[in-house]
Amino acid sequence: MSLSLTGVSVDYDGVPAVVDVSLELPAGQVLAVLGPSGSGKSTLLRAVAGLEPARGTIAWAGEDLAHVPTHKRGFALMFQDGQLFTHLTVARNVGYALRLRRARDTATRVRDLLALVGLEGYDDRLPSTLSGGERQRVALARSLAVEPRLLLLDEPLSALDAGLRERLAGELREILVTAGTTALMVTHDHEEAYTVADRLAVMRDGRLVQSGAIDEVWRAPVDPATALFLGYARVLEGPAAARLLIAAGLAPARAVAVRRSALTVDVSPPAALTRGDPLVGVVVSARVTPDQVRLVVDLEGLGELDAVAAVDTHPSAGEPVRLSVDRSRLAVIG
Repeated sequence: MSLSLTGVSVDYDGVPAVVDVSLELPAGQVLAVLGPSGSGKSTLLRAVAGLEPARGTIAWAGEDLAHVPTHKRGFALMFQDGQLFTHLTVARNVGYALRLRRARDTATRVRDLLALVGLEGYDDRLPSTLSGGERQRVALARSLAVEPRLLLLDEPLSALDAGLRERLAGELREILVTAGTTALMVTHDHEEAYTVADRLAVMRDGRLVQSGAIDEVWRAPVDPATALFLGYARVLEGPAAARLLIAAGLAPARAVAVRRSALTVDVSPPAALTRGDPLVGVVVSARVTPDQVRLVVDLEGLGELDAVAAVDTHPSAGEPVRLSVDRSRLAVIG
């Protein structure tokens, strides 16, 4: 069974919020809808949940859900703040929907879910005694309690600090895979999307601009704006793109996206630096980090580009350097 969106559009007072989106989400996979604030991704999620009227077709296992109310779709929605019942214990929060349905063996199911999200022994704790990450895991367990056909995640980790968000993204991925859950997640954080999801859909200005397996989208962004949003450091176009690609031994193209680590300092001695070499330039700035030196290098015909060097080399501003190119860290656009 899978989720299928065909030509889905949503308007607010005549203003388009989502425009003609078509997507497929196979059963057992996680799809991340990635986009900046105002791109329409959360509106799309709410339309799938049945909380926003939409044109087009939203179908599950081939069944059009147009006339199926939210509570009968068999989907679960988890928000970024978790929305736990503050007066109920962890166990009663997780088992809330099960009790409403008068499910059998509720206590056993709750214990299994708390074990799944790494909260064994937290049954009698109140939400106010938990950390932000623990509260989000309780909210996730509650969402999974009724074994939803589809789990909808609305910026599930955005309220957490960066370090905790990174750790919980990996845990969320493991939990969803272990549970075999089909999930649709919206986020503005590309690292979170890469960690949690199998597939990626990029939205901008209410429209779907690219979708596919994460590695496919990453290797071939559809346009410069998408490449920069996905995390590439810079995009070269026209003659500069052709010059860099030829220097890397690749066929020229109209545009190429460059990762920060695509260019590294060659250890050739200064005497070996040849004027006119497309990969010889002058260091504009250097910043030392624990793992590497991050540089901006001015290259003739290419302009200023990001590069990295080993921490023991310490190139400084004004020094000439020669760079080498890692082809796997370039992405030809278009």
